[in-house]
Amino acid sequence: MRITGISTHVVGTPWRNLTYVQVHTDEGITGVGETRMLGHTDALIGYLREAEANHILGSDPFAVEDLVRRMKYGDYGRAGEIVMSGIAVIEMACWDIKGKALGVPVWQLLGGKVTDKVKAYANGWYTTERTPEAYHKAAQEVIARGYKALKIDPFGTGHFELDHDATLYSVSLIEAVRDAIGPDAELMLEMHGRFSPATAVRLARELAPFKPAWLEEPVPPENLKALEKVAAKVDIPVATGERIHDRIEFRELFESQSVDIIQPDVGHIGGIWETRKLAATAEAHYVLVAPHNVGGPVLTAASLQVGFTSPNFKILEHFNDFADAEIKKVVKGAPQVVDGYFHLSDAPGLGVELDTDAAAEFPQQQARFDLWADGWEQRKPKGSK
Repeated sequence: MRITGISTHVVGTPWRNLTYVQVHTDEGITGVGETRMLGHTDALIGYLREAEANHILGSDPFAVEDLVRRMKYGDYGRAGEIVMSGIAVIEMACWDIKGKALGVPVWQLLGGKVTDKVKAYANGWYTTERTPEAYHKAAQEVIARGYKALKIDPFGTGHFELDHDATLYSVSLIEAVRDAIGPDAELMLEMHGRFSPATAVRLARELAPFKPAWLEEPVPPENLKALEKVAAKVDIPVATGERIHDRIEFRELFESQSVDIIQPDVGHIGGIWETRKLAATAEAHYVLVAPHNVGGPVLTAASLQVGFTSPNFKILEHFNDFADAEIKKVVKGAPQVVDGYFHLSDAPGLGVELDTDAAAEFPQQQARFDLWADGWEQRKPKGSK
């Protein structure tokens, strides 16, 4: 079997463009991959056009390791977000092809299942007025849908510091959310790399009574020493990793012992097998895995293949029941959350199929997501409807 070409389809919303890539073969089997780029969608498609000619055409889709190696190192330049995302969409499509050809789900090819279900946590649910009352109501609706976990960044446009009034208001939002979801649901606290170490530590202590399940990206990701400083002073588990695009770059993070949960994005770190390798390394350091997942149904399905096969997999992020949920229709067989969990599927490959006609109903947009702009949490950038 050989790859005969690829085709790209961009599904657009005001705040995110989802890039779907189909990989076609000479035996008529087509696989699909997906990633979500922030402001780099055209760059990704440009890279894929060159990679198709240089590396992909004529390749054996069963030889996933070889294709990834050639795409990553064959151009000599150091691979970053765009290249690793391009590798990811091709890689997961190859696994999809392989599973379809053999009539088995991808998780079976990764060593088999270690669980029948993966816990989900909701994100994108607080696209409402930024008040305790509105957040209380929205959080109740999440729980009513069966979710047992959710995540929130309550800090507005906070950057490095957060003054006294803004701190009190952020605490009031979290107090409202915890009251709405009860004591048993997991509440993930997102900081989006906003703060200095001192501010992150202070906020973590202010919010500790509400039992956060983790403290996510408390400081900008570039400075590991800053993260170590936070981890040494808080009792809440620390999570990070969505903006690391090469599993090798997690080495220093593991050695520092400053992280309890890593959050690789399957769509940015080279795909399913690269993430599974990283999960195995994390397991050796007693670290849990909870992938960043702001993609649509294909990226969710790909992330779940890692989840079903990794003993140290904690939970998977899910936007698609809340923020622009209508995009779920672009994929047949989209994973669904039932009673707070994704359940194992025996469908061959990734178990999903891209509906290109439905995808065409969501043309690419000038999607914007600015975490420093007022009202960013509503995911309705200026100029959008």
